[in-house]
Amino acid sequence: MSTQTHLFRQTSRTYSRPSKGSLLKWIGNKYKMAEKISSYFPAEYGTFYDVFVGSASILSTVAPKFGIGSDTFAPLIEIWQTLKADPSLVKGWYSERWEYVTSGEHKERYEEIKASYNANPNGADFLFLTRSCYGGVIRFRKADGYMSTPCGPHKPIPPESFSRRVDEWSRRLTGSSFLLADYREVMSHAKSGDLIYCDPPYSHSQAILYGAQDFNLNQLFDQIVECKERGVFVVLSIDGTKKSGSTVCDLPIPEGLFERELSIHVGRSMLKRFQMNGRSLEGHEVTDRLMLTY
Repeated sequence: MSTQTHLFRQTSRTYSRPSKGSLLKWIGNKYKMAEKISSYFPAEYGTFYDVFVGSASILSTVAPKFGIGSDTFAPLIEIWQTLKADPSLVKGWYSERWEYVTSGEHKERYEEIKASYNANPNGADFLFLTRSCYGGVIRFRKADGYMSTPCGPHKPIPPESFSRRVDEWSRRLTGSSFLLADYREVMSHAKSGDLIYCDPPYSHSQAILYGAQDFNLNQLFDQIVECKERGVFVVLSIDGTKKSGSTVCDLPIPEGLFERELSIHVGRSMLKRFQMNGRSLEGHEVTDRLMLTY
């Protein structure tokens, strides 16, 4: 794996606020909390790593001069790599599918695109599905990886609005590269003074979602230990509720690994809304723990 060596530390950010709208609609994304989370980042750092890049909310908010976004999910990385290489192609992907869906029965057309994706997982179909599925819940069957999320009740944003978002996100991610790689491989390349942001799947509460089934939190902590010893700054967003349903989330956090812990209010759980078929979410407020090694 190759990364761009930083020539100097970043002393300022290109942007101080999130974009005007998210590119992907994605449950658990940090779009609404991105400004607050990034406010706790060091004033100076080298390369910025987002090793569970997902919807890239934090990466696009930071808009680093030198950034790496990575994930093991190929259709997702295909979207980000294409955005970097040819933003007009991403616009075309969305426009073609939006026009197809709105030209007929919405749910039936959605199911046809979902079937196309399941037959051959790809970034073009996946992009549209994230914006049109129920609540942005990217739900996969563990047995075969089949995306099973039904169509949402909303109408996806029109291509003109999406194109404006593509233009802004393309500008924000100019300094970033995207890698199809495991977080452990990517984190092993970080150097002293670099900054790593980790937003892993919450295995207690998100087991049905993409990336959650095979994730091992202990392995992530082992990697953070190694990074801290090398002088790398690490920030971790992790489930702050301490309890999921009837299961207490006893997280195996190594003693002394993190120097600070903060609470970030997330809001009401869209996953819970999906599970409760839209019923009231009072009592289902979500709080994240923001853990810092510095």
